Amino acid sequence: MTKIRQIILLLGDIILAYIALILTVVFGFWGNFSWQIFWQHFLPFTFLYFFWFIFFYIFDLYNLNLIRPKVEFLARIGSCFLVCFALGMIFFYLIPFLGITPKTNLLINIIIFALLTSIWRRSFYHLFSAHLLQRVAFLGKNPLAESLVKEFKTQPHLGYKFVKFLNIRKALLPQLKNRKIDTLIMVGDITENPKLVQDLYKSLPLKINLIDLSDLYELLSRKIPIDFIDHSWFLKNLKEGKKKIYDNIKIIEDIVFTSLIILITSPFWLIFPILIKLEDKGPVFYKQKRVGKDKKVFWLWKFRSMKRGAEKKKAVWAKKEDQRVTKVGRFLRRSHLDEIPQMLNVLKGDISLVGPRPERPEFVKKLEKEIPHYHLRHIIKPGFSGWGQINFRYARSVMDSHEKFQYDLYYIKNRSLLLDLGILLKTFQIFFKKE
Repeated sequence: MTKIRQIILLLGDIILAYIALILTVVFGFWGNFSWQIFWQHFLPFTFLYFFWFIFFYIFDLYNLNLIRPKVEFLARIGSCFLVCFALGMIFFYLIPFLGITPKTNLLINIIIFALLTSIWRRSFYHLFSAHLLQRVAFLGKNPLAESLVKEFKTQPHLGYKFVKFLNIRKALLPQLKNRKIDTLIMVGDITENPKLVQDLYKSLPLKINLIDLSDLYELLSRKIPIDFIDHSWFLKNLKEGKKKIYDNIKIIEDIVFTSLIILITSPFWLIFPILIKLEDKGPVFYKQKRVGKDKKVFWLWKFRSMKRGAEKKKAVWAKKEDQRVTKVGRFLRRSHLDEIPQMLNVLKGDISLVGPRPERPEFVKKLEKEIPHYHLRHIIKPGFSGWGQINFRYARSVMDSHEKFQYDLYYIKNRSLLLDLGILLKTFQIFFKKE
């Protein structure tokens, strides 16, 4: 359901992009419009639109959980189109062989496309909030199920309409027929109730979609509900033996992309050390012990952003407005450029480009006591960026780490080269928002 709606949203954007292009040529060449002029613009703008849609993805414009027509979402669209406009300027004026160098027309196109996109998303939200909804019922009840019901009511555009918590003590078939249920969400392990299994077997002719509560939660939230799963879930879902080919390809991927990142950021390796030295004459780099794969401890490198001796006493959680941060460090942290030296850790094999962010040994000991299954975070290499990193804020407490681990577990279960590529693309998003 979610994927179909995202595809519809993307197809609508593609159609609107070319409507915007036609209108751009009409208004830009007022009184002199011709299809010959349109086709002259078609190919260059098609190339440009391809990269614009990548930035749509980076700015989460296809995330249905964020699509409600609020001021925040409109601001996100505005920021995205500013970046797209800058990309268009670079695209047309640094690649002269395209045959056109639109100045006014590029601006007209951006304005029209941004307006159409905003209208389309508002229409999409209202259309899918009222129509094409799957009627869902829960077989059983717990706090996670109740939280999903609230989600269905506040975000109907996701495609689900809550009907009822079914009574497992009564005959199941009449309840399903009378309520016209499309999707039945199973809460808990139904195999412990043979009569319930038999009733579900008899309901197969109704062609009702059966889905486990944790699977639906994962589908909608893109994280794993660690407080509501047991050891059997891990045995069913963490198929590490099938990841060997992926792991080998990922090593090559890490080396190639890391070398490219070091080449692109090479000026920073000269500029930042000078700025750091000028401020307080302290060391340029800061190294910190982190826990890697199989709980192997290694040194993680960063450009130093804190004052000298900031952690002489003990390790503490970083704060939002940390007084230990230097002036240069404040810029480095806000731009996340203090993380660049970690490319050396990637080349050494301590971390990967994508994976759960490595934590400090002092924190790991505490978190393993407080958070269920936390030790399984270390069955894969940690990463420079990760699913938890792009979907959740910087962890500053046990509660934050609990939430972030749910995203990390989603990545451990679903990791693939395609997901890695998506995470690397969305990592650019951190440069456009505050920590």
